[in-house]
This record gives sequence, C-alpha cells and structure tokens, in this order.
Amino acid sequence: MRATVWAGRNSVEVQSVSDPKILNDRDAIVRVTSTAICGSDLHIYDGYIPTVKHGDILGHEFMGEVVEVGKAVGNLAVGDRVVVPFPISCGACSACDRDLYSLCENSNPNAGIAEKLMGHSPAGLFGYSHMLGGFAGGQAEYARVPFADIGPLKIEDDLTDDQALFLSDILPTGYMGAEMCGITPEDVVAVWGAGPVGLFAAVSARLLGASQVIVIDRVPYRLELAERLGATPLNFADTSVLGELQEMTAGRGPDHCIDAVGMEARNGSTVVDVYDRVKQAVRMETERPHALREAAMSCRNGGTISIVGVYGGMMDKFPIGAVMNRSLTIKAGQCHVQRYMRPLLQRIRNGEIDPTAIISHHLPLDQAPQGYEIFKHKRDNCTKVVLNP
Repeated sequence: MRATVWAGRNSVEVQSVSDPKILNDRDAIVRVTSTAICGSDLHIYDGYIPTVKHGDILGHEFMGEVVEVGKAVGNLAVGDRVVVPFPISCGACSACDRDLYSLCENSNPNAGIAEKLMGHSPAGLFGYSHMLGGFAGGQAEYARVPFADIGPLKIEDDLTDDQALFLSDILPTGYMGAEMCGITPEDVVAVWGAGPVGLFAAVSARLLGASQVIVIDRVPYRLELAERLGATPLNFADTSVLGELQEMTAGRGPDHCIDAVGMEARNGSTVVDVYDRVKQAVRMETERPHALREAAMSCRNGGTISIVGVYGGMMDKFPIGAVMNRSLTIKAGQCHVQRYMRPLLQRIRNGEIDPTAIISHHLPLDQAPQGYEIFKHKRDNCTKVVLNP
C-alpha cells in the first residue's frame, strides 16, 4: 500500500509499504477513505517530537471502511463505515472506566519510554512516535486499528466524510478545551490560535454559552474565518494582547483562556521569543510557550487556563507566580475522544456545528508532501488539508 512516512526533519515521503495485518483478536483493518494533516503532525514534521523514526507512518485523523475484523470484534462488520479516534484505548482499565481514554493504561506497549519523560505514560496514539506506542498512522491506504471494539464510531451514509472526519481528533479536542473552562453565561473566553483546534474551541465556547469569544492569531485569513464563525478577532501583530484584552473586559481579563497553539508558539517581536526559538533549536528546551505565558498573564483573577495545544516536554520561564498568587486553575489534556464522538455527531446532525467550514484543501495521498508544506507555511489561505487515498 501507499503511505506517508517521516523522512527526517521537514521531510515526508509517500512510499510503498507493507499492508497492515490483524495481530490481535480485537483488531480491525480499515481502508482509509479520508485522512487529514493535523497541526500536531507539524511538530513531528519540524523534528520536535522525540522517538520518531525514519519510515514511521504518520497521521492520526482518519476514517474509512472496515475490510477485516478480528474474532473478538463483535460490534463491527466488514463494510461498516467508521471514524477512528486518535487515542488507542482498551475500554477496561481504570482510566477508561472514568472516560479518560487518552490515559489508557494498557494501550502503550512502550510505556517505559514515556515514563522517563512524563512520570507516567498516557495512551498509545496513532502515528505519533515510539514513545506513544509506535503505532502506524492513518495517512495511508489501510490502517490497523487495535481495540476496534472500543474506538471506531460507525457513520451512516447520509453524512459525508468531510462532515465526520474531524470527530477523530480536532473537533472533540476543541470542544474539550471549551468544556474544561466550565463556561457560564456572560463569560468571556479568549482562544490563542486560529488554527483548526482553536476555531473549533471558539465555536464550542459559543455553544456552551460564552457571551463573547476572542480569537488571537496573526494570520489575517484565519482571523477572518474566526469572525465568520462568530468570534471577535484579535491580531497580535498589530497590538498588545494583554492591553487589548484588558480594554475589552473592563480591566478584568477574560474569564477563561484556551491555549490551542502548543509547543511552537511564536511572537516574533520580543526577546523571550528569540530566547525560546534558540533554546528549542539547540534542543535545550522542547517548547516555545509564548501563548501559554500570555494566557496566564491575561486571565482574570480566579479564572481558568485550558490547554489543548500539544506540548512535549519542558519549558522555561513560565509565570507560575501569577498562577499561584492569582488563584488560576489550569486544566489540560490530550482529548478523550471516545467520550465526545457520539454527542458531537448529534450536534453535526442537528446543524449546530459545520466541520466542513475549516477545510481549505483536498489532495490525493500522493501529494501529502505538498500538503505538509502548504499547511506549515499557510500558503494559499490554507486552514486544513484533507488527503484522499
């Protein structure tokens, strides 16, 4: 089969690789019909995620048709159309029992590697390093899905792939980012990042009752899309974010701040931004946490910081004093996708959310390298690239 593989920093290739096979009775094989390039894939592309190896198949947002099932998979049949959540979860451990699917205790066969960096291991993930299981990803013609009796969600034929695909990751991730804020009526929510997750977080915050949602970015066409989706755009290249947010909230700051940027945030005009870029480049720091620092300094006293942008390790110069002295609450996590798939599918059916609004490009799988470059450099007004094997 053909698949997108990591070929080194800033390089992916579409190569012929071996077809996946059933390895466990709870496996399924899915013929991929749609897959997408995620912002967190760019962290791998840029070389900032450890334990990625040459030839690893990338991608964790995918859906398709079941073509084979293991003997223990009773809920799926050949021919079923499914969307696959990016965390791989057993459904039976203590974490899964509490709906904390991205913390599954049984799905990462390389848990010992993750424990050295994080203390404890999260779940295994598709296409996201050997530290997180070394599982082949979904930017391919076929994919093996472990624990297929727990993860995949069947999709009826009345929905298109474009409507359902993002249930695999970015729609639930944005929604969880808003949900973790505990939004009440009249709350003001600020979202750092007008990429796909930030846009879905903004839409979700409005659905959950926020009176105003402010989206912070510097890319004009993305801010225009945020405004069309009901948010107030704020271009950090044109103004002081802290000062502007105070002005917009009568000096209090937003009630909730969502970091949908993660480890490659940049400002471009401050000494600390240069500091972060140099330290990250020489691997003395794994993060560029500019957005997270700004969120901590902007949030109102007693407010909430919600982190759904991906971080990988250690950061410098985080204002923990502001967090402690001003009673800020930090909530974070890889999304527990399985918890949100069915209710969000219903919101799509009800017309409350239109996932297709963020798609800018459809490309064949063989053009994945071009897709990565377009997405990374925001060319051709790119917001989201969907690949069709």
